Amino acid sequence: MNDNMNLLYAFIGGALAGAGIALLFAPEKGKDLRAHIKEVLKKKGLCDCDAHVNEIVEEITTTVEK
Repeated sequence: MNDNMNLLYAFIGGALAGAGIALLFAPEKGKDLRAHIKEVLKKKGLCDCDAHVNEIVEEITTTVEK
């Protein structure tokens, strides 16, 4: 059971990282892309304040730049 949970967490983590990278390489301006990310996170109920969304976007950007 524990192995299945680890596999599930690895899959979800990989999916989130892949989605973040795909969004960052999308053919949109940075300002438009950030606005789109904020909109998606708010719709999904993951974030409700702009400051927290900005932190998440910065983390994704920093990870991709490394």
